[in-house]
This record gives sequence, structure tokens and C-alpha cells, in this order.
Amino acid sequence: MRNPHGDFVWYELLTNDPVAAKRFYDPVAGWSIATEATGDIDYRMIEAGDGPVGGTMTLTPDMTAHGAKPAWLGYIGVDDVDTTIAEIEERGGTVLMPAFDMDGVGRIAMAADPQGNPFYLIRGSSDEISSSFAPDKPGHAAWNELQTSDLEAAKSFYPAVFGWTLGEVMPMGEMGDYQFIEHGGRMIGAMMKAPPGAPTGWGFAFWNSDIDGAVERVRSGGGTVVEGPMEVPGDQRVILARDPESVPFMLVGK
Repeated sequence: MRNPHGDFVWYELLTNDPVAAKRFYDPVAGWSIATEATGDIDYRMIEAGDGPVGGTMTLTPDMTAHGAKPAWLGYIGVDDVDTTIAEIEERGGTVLMPAFDMDGVGRIAMAADPQGNPFYLIRGSSDEISSSFAPDKPGHAAWNELQTSDLEAAKSFYPAVFGWTLGEVMPMGEMGDYQFIEHGGRMIGAMMKAPPGAPTGWGFAFWNSDIDGAVERVRSGGGTVVEGPMEVPGDQRVILARDPESVPFMLVGK
């Protein structure tokens, strides 16, 4: 049985330099990024020790000319890509990349919510379960967080399109509410209003069993620790960081 409609099933790093990305993320996240590209584009698999959790895609001059920049993006599995696209457009979202079929992978599209935050849609070609999001596994994604210009709009859009449930709310004072989101009986992340001047979009935290060591590896690898380690609910600690291309990401662990 495949993942249910609305699951995060894959994570992708857009980068200008896949070799440098491997040099940085392998020791920081505990991954093994492939040294050889697959397919017509430079796409390299990210392995977390117990299987693939994502990939890196090298930006082409054409992608850059159309505004693409280094970033982390998430894939949301859906029952039907074309039907979901129609639902997204009906609710004020936009299609950034029309749906297409990729041999051996499935049907893929890229869309954005009404506030312009991008994400991929995918209907896999097989019924194999994705464990890319697995909060208790090292190297796997453990949290999906949206910072948006309009939290109320996001709270309406995403549950309607993907079947997510709004969970508890954690007040954060002047920063507003931190709205937890649940799907398939488990917590998958949260949404919040972006602080003034901060970029909006989806961000992802990857599970790491050595947060203190990760701090040093981020710095020695040419990245920046923006904030943390800081304690968060669930007896966990998290760091907010940027890689050498200034792409934001998070690491979380006990």
C-alpha cells in the first residue's frame, strides 16, 4: 500500500554544486550522497543508511534564468496529480511546473499555495511506501515547517487540498501562533506566520543523533548556525542553519 494522499514522501536540494553539497551534508546530516548523476539531468540520490530519503538536483542555466535558486523542496504524495492541481488552482494556488510523467518515477508537478510557497506533487509509479519522513530515524526528515505571510489562509488551504488536520496551537507571544499539523494519525510539522523581513516557504528538519557535534560540523564545513541548539517540545533540541550556498535547513534530535 502506497503512502496516503497528503504525505511528504521525498525531499530535494536544488544546488549549483552537487560535489560541494555532498562534501557539506554527508558529515553534517549523516548522509551518503551519490557521486554519480542519474538521468538526463544531474540528479544524485541521498542515502540515509537504511535507504534513499531524497536527492540533489543541479540547477541548469535555463532553470536559473527562470528564477530558480538553491533551496530545499518537499514532495507531497497525492492520489491523482491532475485532480490535485485543479483543486489547488480552484483554491487560489498556482502551477509552477505542469504535470509530466517520468519513467520509473511517476507523475510529477510543481505548485505553490496562494501565498506563493512552492512544493512538488507526485503520484509514484509503484506502491512502495516512502519512509523519507520518519521522525525517529537518523538522516530522515523529522519535521515540515511552513513560514507564511498568511497563516489563516494556510490553515484553510492545506487541510482542504491534502487532508491534513490542524492540531494544537502553541502561542509564541509577539511571533503569533505555532499551528501544529497532523496527518495519518501523527504530527508531521507546523505552520506559522513568518517574522517581519523573514523569507517565507517550507523548511525541513532532519533527525540527527549528535546535535552538538552537528553544530561543529556545520561551521567547519562552511555553513552557518543561525540559531541553537535550543530546546523544543518533546525533549528535543534543534538548530537552524544555512549551508554554504545559504540554503536554510534544520537538524533536530534528543
